[in-house]
Parts: sequence; structure tokens; C-alpha cells
Amino acid sequence: MLSAQRSKSNLLKILLIAGFGYFFWLMLKIILEYIPLRPDVSFLMIKQTEVTQRPEYLYFFYTHVYTSIFVLLSGFLAILRKDFGIKNFHRNVGKIYIFLILILAAPSGMYMGIFANGGLYSKISFVMLGSLWWFSTFKAYKLARQKKFEAHKQWMWRSFAFTISAITLRMWKVIIVYAFHPDPMDVYQVIAWLGWIPNIHLVEYLIAKKYL
Repeated sequence: MLSAQRSKSNLLKILLIAGFGYFFWLMLKIILEYIPLRPDVSFLMIKQTEVTQRPEYLYFFYTHVYTSIFVLLSGFLAILRKDFGIKNFHRNVGKIYIFLILILAAPSGMYMGIFANGGLYSKISFVMLGSLWWFSTFKAYKLARQKKFEAHKQWMWRSFAFTISAITLRMWKVIIVYAFHPDPMDVYQVIAWLGWIPNIHLVEYLIAKKYL
């Protein structure tokens, strides 16, 4: 019985790693489009108003894009902390994750949210996402400093739910565009919320059921 449970757990872990690896690679391909630095490629093609009228926009954009991929990786590695057997691995990779979010990724994301496509509702959603992302990460950091590790773990899961919105947002975009063929700006109004609200609801459910 114990062996069967261990095998099931290992299988789920392998599937989790494979799934994350696939989506991480897709995110990395998106980021590689912005190397070398150019203001007229991919997403920036529809942000030329901001690029030309607000020179600081590109600094925030590249800060967000380049740091977010490392946030994704460090957050996922922190989840797998027991599988490496390296002393202080979780603590060190967690410090990278927290630093990148609090200092770089979340603040730049909030700034970009002010100029999000899709109108006011999209802007509100992305600014809220950035703010909640920053707050949940800061809360996890404070709890770790206070050695309240159970609460720290729960807040880190909340933070990671917001982190992977970078992936889930794009998944929802593909599904909605394929199924309904809406106007591009209408898509932003929907995925701006779908990208993170289901994530945090799922994490809150798992915490309530004591699965996390």
C-alpha cells in the first residue's frame, strides 16, 4: 500500500515537472524574442504609444520580462526543495524569488498595468495582480523571518499562484481566441482577470482542505 502511494506521488511529481518544463520553455521562447533589445517586436508592436511617449516604459517592460522568467524558475525550484538534498537550498532559492518579486518584477508589473490593453477593467486587474503579488510575497518573507513556517508556506503558495498567472493568462488567451474569436481588446478584458483569479481560488481551496 505504501509503495503504491509512493509510486503515485512520484508519477504526479514527474507530470508536474514535465508540465512546468513545457510551459517554462514556451515562456522562455517569448522572452527570447526581446533579445537583443528592440522596441518594435512582438507585444511592443501594439505598445508604440507608450514606447514613444514614455521613455521609461521600456525600462519597466524589460525589467518585468527578464526577471519574471527567473521568478518562475526559482519559485518552482523552491516547491521541490526536498528533492535536491542541498543544504539551505530552499532558503537561498527563496531569497532569490522574494528579492526579484519585491524589488523588480512586481513593481514593474504594477507600472505596466497602468497602461494595460483592454481599458479600465484590464488596468484595474493588472494593478491588483501586481499589488497582491507583492503583498503575498512580502507577507511570506515576514513570516519566514518570524519562523512561522507553516503560515509562510501558505503565503508562498499564494504568491506562486500569482506568479504563474504569466502562464495561465496565456493559456486562457489561446482557449478564448480559438473558441470564440473575439475582438483582441475584448480578450484582454477577460484574461486580465482569468489569468489570476482561478489560480488564487484554487490555492485557497487547497489550503482550506489542508492539502498545502
